[in-house]
Amino acid sequence: MSARLRIDIWSDVMCPWCVVGYYNLATALRELADEIEAEIRWQPFELNPDMPAEGEGQVEHIARKYGRTLEQAESGGGTMRAAMQEAGFDPTWPGEGDPPPAMMWNTFEAHRLLRWVLVKLGPGVQTQLKLALFAAHFRDRRRIGERAVLLDIAESCGVDRAEADAALDDPALAQAVRVEERHAYDANITGVPAMVVQGQFLIPGAQPPETYAQLLRRIAAKLGEAA
Repeated sequence: MSARLRIDIWSDVMCPWCVVGYYNLATALRELADEIEAEIRWQPFELNPDMPAEGEGQVEHIARKYGRTLEQAESGGGTMRAAMQEAGFDPTWPGEGDPPPAMMWNTFEAHRLLRWVLVKLGPGVQTQLKLALFAAHFRDRRRIGERAVLLDIAESCGVDRAEADAALDDPALAQAVRVEERHAYDANITGVPAMVVQGQFLIPGAQPPETYAQLLRRIAAKLGEAA
């Protein structure tokens, strides 16, 4: 009989290492398919909560935030894209001609949408939406900070556009996201991805698939012993 584990992933749509972490986790879970059944839920973490509505160029943002030159920031971006490809996510621009500029956006509304979809439609659809947002940002260079774009992406995942639009205006939804963000702060989660298994075991950072597999096996065994 396989173990059932809940995995909460604190993550931001703007985080390339969250892409790497999730795709490596998915690889590990396929390896563990006969041993572990996982329910994944995405929790909110804003890397740049003060990001203005107009956004900021990705290279310029990285250079400014981390005190790097533009050349160093561009080189780091290449390293991240290579890591995403190795994990199984292709960030290559699919359109013709030069891609739109890589940008950073405010993601609070995206987190609200993800929270609402989790409650309304469940963790499976939430993960579908999260992956669609990753693709829209890192591959398609879409304007994730704009509500119309978010609703387009949600609709492509089978979400009712009008219901989602109305939900995003609900102050209670914004408050629920703030509560989960504070939960991360209280749990000393200061970087993402951060995966919390069964509300007890923290796996920080983007790990290789084999590391996820080893840790999940250990956690499942430990929980089995305590049962």
